[in-house]
Amino acid sequence: MEDRKKDHLQLAFKASVKDSEKDNRFSYEPMLSSHTDFSFTPFPFLGKEMNYPFWISSMTGGTEMAGIINKRLATAAGKYGLGMGLGSCRSLLENKNYFNDFCVRPYIGDKQPLYANFGIAQIEKMLDENSIDQIQQIRKDLDADGIIVHINPLQEAFQPEGDLLKRPPIETLTELLEMVESPIIVKEVGQGMGYESLKAVLKLNIAAFEFGAWGGTNFTKLEKMRNKNSIHAFDDFINVGHDAHEMTLMVNQIYEETDINCKQVIISGGIYSVLDAFYLHKICKIPSVIGMGSLFLEYALKSEDDLDLFISEMIEKWKLAEAFLRVK
Repeated sequence: MEDRKKDHLQLAFKASVKDSEKDNRFSYEPMLSSHTDFSFTPFPFLGKEMNYPFWISSMTGGTEMAGIINKRLATAAGKYGLGMGLGSCRSLLENKNYFNDFCVRPYIGDKQPLYANFGIAQIEKMLDENSIDQIQQIRKDLDADGIIVHINPLQEAFQPEGDLLKRPPIETLTELLEMVESPIIVKEVGQGMGYESLKAVLKLNIAAFEFGAWGGTNFTKLEKMRNKNSIHAFDDFINVGHDAHEMTLMVNQIYEETDINCKQVIISGGIYSVLDAFYLHKICKIPSVIGMGSLFLEYALKSEDDLDLFISEMIEKWKLAEAFLRVK
């Protein structure tokens, strides 16, 4: 106790905060709960079961390191009961040598949702070539529950080897849904979507929509950085998009004003704190989980223990928020 009091005296002045730093999204209610009042209950999502509202968003593709990372992430997802989206499985369309890098069902287990991931450009091409059965077969081989289709026209435009779309993604998705029975998740990759695109997507008979909102890993910026020959005139596109808070409000408005078929969302993009995640989850009017990619990747790159510690700390912080915070 003496050491603690000494620390308090030494750190008291450094620990002061300013009024401008106060988080005004919550009412803090310290009198009404205890630290042990809240516990998580398993809940259904995407036809499977999750223990906590955290989704490991798609990040890594087909490389040797990706195989190690995917297995670490899947092991953690199985241990804690989280959902997971694989990184782009495009490499499996070209080379089955990468298959083991994506084959993580034995690690995540059967209870949690696991989705394979392909780009809208590949879907468009395979529909044109009448070869969409390739994706179906890869999904079955991976024992994935369904398919994520990522929508990334800006990334493709900036990518030196990018594929330019021949028709609007909404048309491609509509055709895909007519041809496959697998559950489909649609997501952006770091720009988010505006109101009209959101409304069109949510009207589709898809299993879920993932935001991929602006503010997190921006693949348009990433491709711009990769392309050494790119001119600076395109830089402005990096800052175009919609953040997760804006998109949550738009989803709520669409849900209230429109008949939609998709009534589950993965809120992702620029979410780096538990309180941001907690707030967006609470204000969303349809069932939601919180997706994070780069944060999970950061700790998975370090070690399994670091990843475990990160997830367990998120869970404890969420419990604390449930016990003592109320959204205003």
